[in-house]
Amino acid sequence: GHQLYYYLWQIKACLAAKSLNRELRFHLFHHITYANDWMVSFIGALLPIPYVRGPGGGAHRTPKGLQHEYPLGGRLWEKVRTVGQWLFRHDPFFIRGQTRADAILVCNWDSARKIPRKWSQKVHLFPVSGVSSEDLRPPPKVESPTGEFNVLTAGSLIRVKGFSLAVKAFKLFVERYPDSRFTIAGEGPEEGRLRRLIHRYQLEDTVKLVGAIPRQELLSRMASSDALLFPSLRDGGGTVVIEAMSAAKPVVCLDIGGPGLHITEDCGIKISPTTSQETAQKLADARERLYLDEELRGKLGE
Repeated sequence: GHQLYYYLWQIKACLAAKSLNRELRFHLFHHITYANDWMVSFIGALLPIPYVRGPGGGAHRTPKGLQHEYPLGGRLWEKVRTVGQWLFRHDPFFIRGQTRADAILVCNWDSARKIPRKWSQKVHLFPVSGVSSEDLRPPPKVESPTGEFNVLTAGSLIRVKGFSLAVKAFKLFVERYPDSRFTIAGEGPEEGRLRRLIHRYQLEDTVKLVGAIPRQELLSRMASSDALLFPSLRDGGGTVVIEAMSAAKPVVCLDIGGPGLHITEDCGIKISPTTSQETAQKLADARERLYLDEELRGKLGE
């Protein structure tokens, strides 16, 4: 319903833009709303002025092997989302707008690869996540008073963020390294399910859900952690990854979407997703590399 409303809203916006153009004679139209790469822009398609689109994303999908992290309704929604995007990308007005565009900005490799070759010369990679200059001065590292290995993750507690996968991976890891702790910052509808999963795995002493916390407290927790884990199954940006980098912390993430663009072998460890079980094991193994090699943690963080 929301997307349909937005589609109809743009028709009205186009009528308003045409009226304003007669009065003001615009030099350029820049379509930025909703930050996706598949919704039509009627102004871009129909207004006879130079047109720039983006930055947009949306082409990233939950890897097929990880869709069982969702309930049946979630898996069905992933299929509806894929079909819906295909329909939107084949809207004649969308095609006309992409043809008219002078530049198409996209925020990750998934979206860049989705652009047909006939428009590829217009594509510019334009990541949408960032931090302020002040954030680039990392706070002093705070050592754990107990000498524990601390891993942090943060985000809205929704299925797509993959926190249940992170808990499964930590279960595999902490069995080998019991002096480790895992903190999950955020709130959302998945909290109850995550608490039940933590209880089932008997991880109450090592995994802590701290709820939503102010940003400065989050940055402080990053400073006192050893690494950031960001297991999102489908994320176009992933600003918390950039925040961890600004705090000089190594990042472990899946090699998809925005995090897959931001993280290189120089600053973290990217996991190629396969099945849930294999991916959880890979996440545990990546954490083990960081646990065993303090020099590597420092190098990646810097």
